Parts: sequence; C-alpha cells; structure tokens
Amino acid sequence: MRLIIGQVHRNVLALASSRSCFVIGDHLPFRMLSLPRASRFHQSAWRGSQAVEDSGSALTLANLEVQSKADYVKKERVPRTGGPRPSSRDTSYSVKPKKVYPPKTALPKSPVVKKKLKIDESLFSASSFEELGLPPLLVDRLNKEGLNSPTEVQSASIPVISQRHDVVIQSYTGSGKTLAYLLPILSEIGPLKRAGEQGKSDKRTGIEAVVVAPSRELGMQIVREVEKILGPDDKRLVQQLVGGANRSRQEEALKKNKPIIVVGTPGRISEISAAGKLQTHNCRFLVLDEVDQLLSFNYREDMHRILEHVGRRSGTSSSSGILGPLARRSERQTILVSATIPFSVIRAAKSWGHDPVLVRAKSAVPLDSIAVPRPMLSQGEPSSDPAMSVNQAAVNSLPPSLEHYYCTSKAQHKVDTLRRCIHALDAQTVIAFMNNTKPLKDVVFKLEARGIKAIELHGDLGKLARSTVLKKFKAGEFRVLVTNELSARGLDVPECDLVINLDQPTDSTHYAHRAGRTGRLGRKGTVVSICEESEAFIIRKMRKQLGVPIKPCDFTEGQINVHKEEDVE
Repeated sequence: MRLIIGQVHRNVLALASSRSCFVIGDHLPFRMLSLPRASRFHQSAWRGSQAVEDSGSALTLANLEVQSKADYVKKERVPRTGGPRPSSRDTSYSVKPKKVYPPKTALPKSPVVKKKLKIDESLFSASSFEELGLPPLLVDRLNKEGLNSPTEVQSASIPVISQRHDVVIQSYTGSGKTLAYLLPILSEIGPLKRAGEQGKSDKRTGIEAVVVAPSRELGMQIVREVEKILGPDDKRLVQQLVGGANRSRQEEALKKNKPIIVVGTPGRISEISAAGKLQTHNCRFLVLDEVDQLLSFNYREDMHRILEHVGRRSGTSSSSGILGPLARRSERQTILVSATIPFSVIRAAKSWGHDPVLVRAKSAVPLDSIAVPRPMLSQGEPSSDPAMSVNQAAVNSLPPSLEHYYCTSKAQHKVDTLRRCIHALDAQTVIAFMNNTKPLKDVVFKLEARGIKAIELHGDLGKLARSTVLKKFKAGEFRVLVTNELSARGLDVPECDLVINLDQPTDSTHYAHRAGRTGRLGRKGTVVSICEESEAFIIRKMRKQLGVPIKPCDFTEGQINVHKEEDVE
C-alpha cells in the first residue's frame, strides 16, 4: 500500500511542479529545477510525504523542504594552484554543505522456499512400475503393451517428477526417456490418473501438458506413444501441432476434441498460440524434448513465446512485476530432456525452472550443485576446457552396447562397400546417413539395382510422405533407410541393428546421435563409418574425443575382417 501511495504522490507532485513552473515563470526556486534537480525534487517530495504521513500533519511545501530564494547560495569556486586569485565577485560565494539523502529502500523480495530432494534411492533399481507408485490403471495399460519393468532412467525420473520438481533428464539415446516423462504426467492428468487426482475434477479445464519437439518425426513419435498408452477410446485427448500439416485442420481438431496434451514443433505451437486458438495459461506441464536443439537461434522467437505463455494464470502479473518471471515458472512444472546436456542447457534450466534437478540413470542431484560455466568431467570434477563439456555430453549419449568400425573406400565405391557390409553383418534393418539431400536418391537407386530394398527420407518430403516412409520401414518392407541429419535425433526404430555413415558427421555430438539409432533399449548394435583415405583423420578424431574403440576393418567374401586395433589416443 505504501508503494502505491508513493507512486501516486510522485505523479501528483510531478504535475504540480510542471504547472508551477508555467505559472511562476522565472521565480528562482522553480527556475533552478532543471531536469536532474526536478528528479531529486520528486524523490525528496516522496520522502517528505512519508514523514508528513507518519507525523499526521498537513502536507505543505514547507513540509517537503522546498527551499526559498534566500536558501540558495552559490558554491565557491576553488582557484587552481598557481593561478590568479578569485575576483571580488568570487569572494561572495560560500560553500553549501551537500545534503545526504537516506538510501532508497529496495522492493521487498518474496521468500523463495526451496524444495528438498527426498527420493528413495532404492527406487532407482525398481523392477516394476508398481514400485514407482504409478496408478493401477496406468500400470495395467503398460502391461498390455508388454512394458513390465522400467528402464534405469525411468526409475530415476518418475519419482522425482511425481514430487513436482522441475527436472533435466539426461540419458543415452534409446534408453526410454520419452516414457520417463510421459508416465508421471499421465498419472496426474487424463483418464489413467491416480485415484486421488480423480476426485479433484473430471471436468477438463483445457490443455494441461505441452510437449515441444524440434522435428516433426519426433513430435509424431511422441504422439504415437501417448496414443498407445491412452488406448483407442481416448487417443483424441492428445493433439499434434507440427509444421508441414494443414493448420486449419489442426485448429478445428483443437476446438472439437478439446485435448489435454499438445505435442508439436515450436513454430506451429507459437503460430497457433499467437492466433489465439491455443490456450495454455492453465497448463501444468511443459516438456522440452531434445532441448539442446531447441536452444538454437532458429527457434529463439518461438521458444520465447512458448515460455512466456505456457503455465501463466490469467491473473498473473507480467515479468516487470515485483515477483517477476519466477512467479510464472512456479505455476508450471518444466521438464527438459536430451541425450546430450551441454552447459547452455544447464543455464537455461536454471533460468526457466525452479530449483531444477538433474536426473540420470540411478542418480538425481540438484542442478545448483553443478558449477556453471565450468564444465564437469565424468567423475564430477570441474574442468576448464569448454570442449570437454561437449565431448563428455556426447559420450554420455552413446548406448553402452555398441560396436564401432570404420573402413576406407573410394567415393565411387562407397555404395558397393555398403552392400558388402550389410551382407557381411547380416543386418536386416539398416539406417544409412549422408550429409546432403541430393545424393540420397542416387544411393537408393544403386541399392535397388543390387537387390537391396531401400527408401529415402529427408526434409523435402511432405508430412504424409515422411510418415508413410517410416511406417513402411518399421514394418520391414524396406531393408535400408537412406537419410540425412534429419533422422539423427528422435527417430525410434528399435529393430535397427546397423547404422552406416556414408558421409562423416561434423563432430562427436552428431556421431553420437547417429549411432544412437541402433542399440536401443539394451539391444546390441553396430556402427560402421565408410570413409575415404583422406577422411580417416576424422574417425581418429572421433575416437579420441569419444574414448571408444573404433576399429579398422574391411569386407571380403561375405565376412568382416577386423584389423589390428590401433591404440586409442
């Protein structure tokens, strides 16, 4: 109340001083109120009004310590050393003591109560979903889908998210991160939620969870996971909002189905939100999947809108209020997910979340315990090398049960080497990566000519075409999927047993994400890089950065011949 009264006083006094200057004209006390002095005048007026208010006397200019003409005395000019003495006019000047004002009082800060991390570490080795406290209806649905025991990252994530902590989930590709955040969310919202939540309100109040993914493929994959768990009767409760699809139909589906979960790409979510067709102020969960990609410059404006609007109640003050953005962040639960967690993600998590927790397999630690910006080694010791952070993040994202090889070949013979590699390893489901889109069709043509069914996948295909390609590939209609960097993240093909790099990845992070398309959920997998002689140094660099043995080999007579392994530098 004092702050409001003070603001009113300042506004009234500012108006009064401007009117007085107009009426009085050259009257000295007001003429000397230049812009900086006027600001000091308003400050003193505010302090004076406080004193008058406390004493109960009337508010006058005298109370506010407005000086009269006689009070203004000029400051004495101090002559320079060795210079002329001041003139007779100067001797009349006297020094007025500088008035010291009391320091401004800061706005009161709202007390922030940190949540204590109380997790039973025995749950990190849970052998069933019942042990993690998931609702019986949800557990039954998982059992029907053949999911009987949680993975390590699921065992660590579900209890932490259930305790309403903001979290950063980091685990290698194919370890089950999607269900690690979907299951605790579905235990709080929707038809499968726990009994305690059922009695609160069966009336849907709008969208309660927003999941943001950087690519259409990953977004559609997350939607399929939610639909699988909800079942055919309730699959309308999840809505995908991805680019490349008809926006009007998506808006109509939002209005008709009234979903509680929205999954989409940043551009389309931001676009529909800006049009007023997507209301997310009452949202309880915000999930950013592959968050290290969402931090790129291309998504900056869209992510800014999403972060500003998701989970903000209609009556909440803006970021310029006393509580600031922390008040809004505390109204939603923010979950950040990626196989690689560079320190840009840690900084973002501390800014967007409230006391976030870093969750890895069999561990959960407060993010505040991790120093920024100094990177952290695998043993938890700080490092001064920024590159070490990136490389360590790539190492953590590699599935543990992979075999890595490389072989050299001339550029015109790479496709034939690819064919011999597939036959030697007897691989049935293969993903071949290239850096550019144009050569994909040529590779597919050459493989088809050699009797290997192949299909291409890239960003120039429409949403329906890409969805059809993935469906056919997963169904086994094609043996080889030739693709570019588009499929290096989020593409989930559990049956994939071989990844081939026809073009070399640009860095260790891209290598790790490509390699993560195989060896998923504990399965075995193989990664083979086919390079020219002049590109062999790239493989040696990857081997050094990742700290994994990438063995040289060749393929003759339908067999893989592994050469003497070079020492890891």
